[in-house]
Amino acid sequence: MLIGVIAGLVGLALGTLGVLAFRVSEKQRQFVDVDMEEPSLPKGAAEVLAVVGRAFVVVDAVDGVVRASPAAYAYGLVRGHTVVHKELLDMTAGVRRDGVILEKKLELPRGPLGQGTIIVQVRAAMLGEEYILLLADDRTEITRTEEIRNDFVANVSHELKTPVGAISLLAEALESSADDEQAVRRFAKRMHKESGRLAALVQDIIELSRLQGASVSQGGSAVDINAVIAEAVDRSQLPAESKKIQIVVGEPVDATVFGDRDLLVTALRNLIDNAIRYSPENTKVGVGVRAKDGLIAVSVTDQGEGMTPEDQERVFERFYRVDAARSRHTGGTGLGLSIVKHVASNHGGEVTLWSRPGQGSTFTLRLPEMESQDEPDTPVVKDRAVPERVKERGVHEQGASA
Repeated sequence: MLIGVIAGLVGLALGTLGVLAFRVSEKQRQFVDVDMEEPSLPKGAAEVLAVVGRAFVVVDAVDGVVRASPAAYAYGLVRGHTVVHKELLDMTAGVRRDGVILEKKLELPRGPLGQGTIIVQVRAAMLGEEYILLLADDRTEITRTEEIRNDFVANVSHELKTPVGAISLLAEALESSADDEQAVRRFAKRMHKESGRLAALVQDIIELSRLQGASVSQGGSAVDINAVIAEAVDRSQLPAESKKIQIVVGEPVDATVFGDRDLLVTALRNLIDNAIRYSPENTKVGVGVRAKDGLIAVSVTDQGEGMTPEDQERVFERFYRVDAARSRHTGGTGLGLSIVKHVASNHGGEVTLWSRPGQGSTFTLRLPEMESQDEPDTPVVKDRAVPERVKERGVHEQGASA
């Protein structure tokens, strides 16, 4: 009996020890499994990725995100632990299948909402034996700049072709009509007009190119805005007189801006010339200035036909013309308002437009004032000099800009 009890106790003890050993073994196996599942990059890879200077994503064998840079999240390439775009997953699948480095330029949605896109140069390669590395470089701004440049060159080529072709044809006509004095005079007059148009276009192209490389912050100085207005008006008197248009200038203000005087004169002269070009004969163009809240606003008001909302949205684009046929007749190049926009931007300002069909247009150039002024607001145009319709439009423009 005693032997049976002892044997039972020994068996119980052995069973208890077996259970304890099994539990210890399970815990050890769990720790080992956790250590094995923890992703570890090849030695030195983390340090290199930290200083690579480009957005990166590291994925595992099932395309789960092991590591990603803040830029990758900012670009919208990664969300949580998932690669967002199918195009990137196709690249990882190709690298995994063929074992070769792939590089592509992709245009991808910027986020889940809206229509914004980002253009990235992506390079995919194996990282060790298990992981794949995606390197992404944001090329959005560079690509769009190249597109703008290519469009500009194409537009310039098209615009230059018209006057150059006209001059060539007129030269042939002159040569074949050497004995006809009236024909020679007529063709010579046309050649003079086309050569003037060509010269104006080339000058505007040179001016626009110079503006894009200008640094007002480094080469600027204090400029009296009243002197700028006076010079711009003086340069525009000849075309105004040819159409019997009176340029009416408002009261001066004691205001100074920091910038390039020549560029500011060019911008304002373009606004005045534009107003003259699209105004009927025997009308008035109003030019006024006021200073308020640290801004100087110079407005140019015409009594032309006005513009539709669709035209107003595009009027500052290069080579855009509201009426192309009329612009060719009046000698417009389509670059004047684009130059104004660049000048305003280079001086930390803006140019805005108020216009209604049948009620003319008001262009307003706003620039930061160099020094604060204590003078009261000055009207945009003198009441006694401009018709009531123009005054009302000027008041509307001031209210909209306040």
